[in-house]
Order: sequence, then C-alpha cells, then structure tokens
Amino acid sequence: MNRLDRFFEISARGSTVGAELRGGVVTFIAMAYIIVLNPIILSSGTDVAGNSLPFAQVSAATALCAGVMTILFGLFARMPFAFAAGLGINSFLATTVIGSLTWPEAMGLVVIDGLIIVALTVSGLRRLVFNAVPIELKLAITAGIGLFILFIGLVDAGFISSTKLASPPVGLGAGGHGSITTIPTLVFVLTLLLTGALVVREVRGGILIGLAVGTAVAVAIEAIWHLGSSSAENPDGWSLSVPALSGSPFALPDLSLVGSFSFGSFERIGALAVTMLVFTLVFANFFDAMGTFTGLSRQAGLADASGSFPRLPTALIVEGAGAVVGGATSASSNTVFIESGTGIGEGARTGLANLMSGALFLAAMFLAPLASIVPTEVAGAALVIVGAMMFSQLRHIDISGMAVALPVVLTVAVMPFSYSIANGIGVGFISWVVLHAATGRARQISPLLWVVALGFVVYFARASLEALPGI
Repeated sequence: MNRLDRFFEISARGSTVGAELRGGVVTFIAMAYIIVLNPIILSSGTDVAGNSLPFAQVSAATALCAGVMTILFGLFARMPFAFAAGLGINSFLATTVIGSLTWPEAMGLVVIDGLIIVALTVSGLRRLVFNAVPIELKLAITAGIGLFILFIGLVDAGFISSTKLASPPVGLGAGGHGSITTIPTLVFVLTLLLTGALVVREVRGGILIGLAVGTAVAVAIEAIWHLGSSSAENPDGWSLSVPALSGSPFALPDLSLVGSFSFGSFERIGALAVTMLVFTLVFANFFDAMGTFTGLSRQAGLADASGSFPRLPTALIVEGAGAVVGGATSASSNTVFIESGTGIGEGARTGLANLMSGALFLAAMFLAPLASIVPTEVAGAALVIVGAMMFSQLRHIDISGMAVALPVVLTVAVMPFSYSIANGIGVGFISWVVLHAATGRARQISPLLWVVALGFVVYFARASLEALPGI
C-alpha cells in the first residue's frame, strides 16, 4: 500500500484509495454510454464504397480502446482523466469524411492526426501553446466546459430539447413545449435533486449513491411500465439505453476491426484534400484536449497558477497516442473525456482512479448488456452536478474590463451553443487577440497566441477553402 501511495501520490494529493476507486467507478458510469453511442454514430455512416461499420464490432473496439488508453494515462500521467472515443471526431468522420473515403481510409487519417499531435508534443510546441494561453482564458475554458457538460446532461435527459422551430430553437421538456411530460425525464429530475442534496451535505460517495439510486429506480420503472427506447412512435421512452437486462449479461467481444485502417486516401482524393481533412482533425483534437485538461486539472485542484499540472508533457503524449490507437482499432480518435469530472467530484485525484475506470471498460467488452443498463437520464444528473462545480471557476476572473469580459463570455457561451469545445476556444482566442491589440496591448500577447488565433481563422473558414477550385 505504501508503494501504491507513493507511486500515485495518493496521500500527497489529499486522497485515499477508497476515494480513488469510487471516483473510478463513477467516471466509468458517467462514460459508459460511449460504448453504445460511439457505434451508433460510426455505424450510421456509409462510406464511398457503400460499406458501414458493424455495430457490435465498433462497440467492442470502443470499450477496448477506452480501457487501454485510460489505464495507460493513469500509469504514465497519473491523473484521474479517463479516455474514450471523442464525440466531435466520430461525428465528423461519419458525416463528412466518409463521403469521399472508405472507412479504413478515414481511420488512417485519424492515425495520421495522432502521429502529428505526438510529434507536436515531443517537439515541445504543444506545451508552448498551452503555456501561451492567458490564465483568464484558461479559467473561461474550465467554466465553458462546465456549462457544456451541464447542457449535455440536460439534453441527454430530455429536460431541454429542440423545438424544431426557428425561434426559440430549444425549450423545456420533450419537444420543447415547456413542461416535463415523460417518466425518464422525471427520473432525471429526481436523481439530480437527490445527488445535489447529497453533494451539498458533503456525503461521501454522494454522486455514486445518486447514480445507484437513480438507476435502481429506472430499472424498477422499466420493469413495471415497459417504456422501451425512445423513437418517433414512442417519444416517452428512454433516450439511449433502456435500464433493463434481457438475456445473458455476458457476450464475447468481436475485435476483428482492430488493425483495419489504410493510408490510401492520398491516392483516392489527393494530398491537398487530405491535408484539409487532417488539419481539421488535428485542430479539433489539439484544442479539445487542451481545454479539457485545463478544466479537469483545475477542478481537481492540481493546476498551478499558470494552469499547468503534474506530468503535463507525458499527459500530452499519451493523449496524442489515443488518436493513433483509436484510428488503428476503428474506434475513432480517443481523447480525455470531460465526464472524468464526475469521478473528480467524487474525490478522485490520481491515476489509480483510471485503473479502476479502465478495468471496467475492459470488462464491459464481455459485459456489454450490463454496461448499458444505466440510462442517460440518470448519468445526465451527474453531468449537471459536475458542470455546476466547474462553472464556479468564473468567480476567479476579473471581468470588469471588456477586453477580458467579451472573450471570456464568448468562450463560455460558444462551447455549449455550438456543441464544441474547440469552437469555444477558437472564438475566445481570436476575440482576445483582436480586443487586446485594439486597446494598445498587442505586445502583451504571446506570438504563439497570434499564430494559433490565425490558425483558428483558417479552421473556421475551412468549408469555404475546401470549396475553392482544385481543392
């Protein structure tokens, strides 16, 4: 136990083995939906050859990759940040990239993306960019991620939904009609209030208790009323995973997608088009991870005054390797997950929590039916609690001046509204540079921040650039 304590610095970070293990379980529960959602997204797209990825194989690869990368990050970076397939990248692959490539070729681009990120990290450039970001923007990124995951929780639970109207675009309850009409959303509300009360009263394991009670209630409700999965014909059902176990809880994983990637994209669409696609992947991976690292390390109380945290270079290298491994297994790029904040909220402060989360992901390859028993309505309650915790970082920012206030507000607002951490960071960087230059403080801006802001201008204009003749 002493060796374990020294290796992970458990006591030094004010934690305990019990808190780490609980935090690891809570993080897995909050992230387990990815085992179902990632294959839903990736298997929905048909590539240029008319092929789709098999759901079961993607699910197995998703759990395998998440487990391996989460454990590796825990051992090398020793931080409680779990990994899984990034939702932004997988959606980009399924809706855009495969329109001109096969699935193996698309995953080959993800491998290239990861290799570039690792190279940028090894060269030291990635850390230089990280250190060039002003502390006000780092705090804004933390708060923005908090608001983002809070919004994700509300949407996943059906508490907020699209009205399918131009104005207002979203509203309260199913269909945005302004009232809570479904039992699953009511379960979310009850779980949220219970978990919130436990956290406020500082009950040890409050988030885990809330998740367990909420899941038990959901299972009982499903057993009585048989609500089923939500659909156009059944809008009152559970949004993603139905809290019911049918058949055997065991299933042998099919890992035949491992190694199914190709670099044939250069021959199919040309080097210039490949460059634009890889540029998009690198930018999304690079800054999504940077923002998440910033937010989680500050939430865990492990960030210094500049926003850096222990073993940052190692953490960045492992994160880049997540894209390589994700592409090589056809699980899509794996990156640090903002849902790790649920485990941190439960008390996790070290990589030991990752070993627990990673082991559960690996076990989920064989226990896929059990992994999906926690409904998103229950997991969403934990996301809302943690989002509120992270959003409180705004109190450390002096926003009395507009040159700071506007970039901070834009960073925080754009993340949830555009459903992208990278978009929020980009808007914040660009507005920070422009406003500070306009007020005569251009020399206070790091040259790297100028370069990154210009890069984000290209990133936001990429659709127009791709439409140019010859691209």
